[in-house]
Amino acid sequence: MKRICRSSQRSPSLLRPLTPVTHQPRLVPIAIQPSTTTTSKTVPSRRHASSLSQRPDASHVMFPGAVKSAFCNTMTFEEPSKYDALPTYRAVDQHGQVVDPSFKPDLSDKEVIKLYHDMLTVSIMDLIMFDAQRQGRLSFYMVSAGEEAVCVGSASALSPEDVVFCQYREQGVFKQRGFQLSDFMNQLFANHKDSGKGRNMPVHYGSKELNIHTISSPLATQLPQAAGAAYALKIQRMQNPTVPPRVVAAYFGEGAASEGDFHAALNIAATRGCPAVFICRNNGYAISTPTLEQYRGDGIASRGLGYGIETIRVDGNDFWAVREVTKRARELALQDGGKPVLIEAMTYRVSHHSTSDDSFAYRAKVEVEDWKRRDNPIGRLRKWMEAKGIWDENMEREARDSIRRDILKAFSQAEKEKKPAIRTMFEDVYQEMTPEIKAQMKELKEHLEQYPEEYDLGDFEGGKDSLAR
Repeated sequence: MKRICRSSQRSPSLLRPLTPVTHQPRLVPIAIQPSTTTTSKTVPSRRHASSLSQRPDASHVMFPGAVKSAFCNTMTFEEPSKYDALPTYRAVDQHGQVVDPSFKPDLSDKEVIKLYHDMLTVSIMDLIMFDAQRQGRLSFYMVSAGEEAVCVGSASALSPEDVVFCQYREQGVFKQRGFQLSDFMNQLFANHKDSGKGRNMPVHYGSKELNIHTISSPLATQLPQAAGAAYALKIQRMQNPTVPPRVVAAYFGEGAASEGDFHAALNIAATRGCPAVFICRNNGYAISTPTLEQYRGDGIASRGLGYGIETIRVDGNDFWAVREVTKRARELALQDGGKPVLIEAMTYRVSHHSTSDDSFAYRAKVEVEDWKRRDNPIGRLRKWMEAKGIWDENMEREARDSIRRDILKAFSQAEKEKKPAIRTMFEDVYQEMTPEIKAQMKELKEHLEQYPEEYDLGDFEGGKDSLAR
């Protein structure tokens, strides 16, 4: 078969000779000569990597790619097994006893009780909403059982002005920062009071007022976004030093650390000096994939060191340890103009991945029950509080009963609210509706009027009349 050259089919105008491009000469730093009208000024030169040189008889590598590596005359391949695993910091053990002699609580008894209350609220809400989904009253839900200390403890160490990016298991972060039960329920039921106008899946919360970006489903996409936001905060401070210093906190699971976005985010944050605190919830499972099948290295913390990031591993079931670590990480992130910090919080996902998952298909039920009994983050903080004399069984029972009533009340109210107006599906695409969108909205209204018996429009705010405005 005869092959036809694509270029022969082009328009004649595209076959005309191209106008030669005149290249600009390379610019070099110059010194401006003094004159009667100008002052002496030298344009600063930029230091390039090629300015590094390997000096004769040097004992260390001075190549651009590694400038602190000592020469050796023995060929040795490094073996990970020769290195001890990074230690895991804890302040309070599973019995509620302080094990760090230097630890001193920096919260009043009232503040501790409030944060414990937040942890209880998330735990009880998770149970209620999981059952609601099983009853068909909710389409989807994800619990955070076993990870309450990671979220509430870390959030309590941040400033309200700090910017937060979550994954989808950080109900405790939202609760600690001021998200109300009605806010949770309105989003879960996607009613007209939902700030997201019912456009997101359940548990995809967000709050501009609380400086928390809305959760999105794609795994790990929040991490490079967090690095970029942190860089923006750094530039903002450089341009206006009077602006209060802020950091970005980015939450993710160890499964998300297998995504390319994780590596891109850490590298960007390290090379640009971004004031970001990356908080990994290593709960042992990425849906059904256990950590032993996810990686062979020393968890997630070792990766931070590889990117030149200050890193720590912490006992994620220890509320106090998580808070202390996050508080210090925030201080470090604001030093030297900004730099990233990585926290790996070791914990255990007690419940199923989501309401779409049955975790007992890939792990033994006795394993889960053992973790719930042996080392529960809520139970550990409670033991510390009881040892201090600020909590007892009666207070526990009263708190749980009160929280449950409040959750069920917010649940009932949100479930009765109408869905957002049908019109909202056409809004917020452009600042003002285009003629094409208006035509589509008109077409939908005509369709609904033609087949009124096919659609129950009473569940929507304003019914079909919202399309006429």
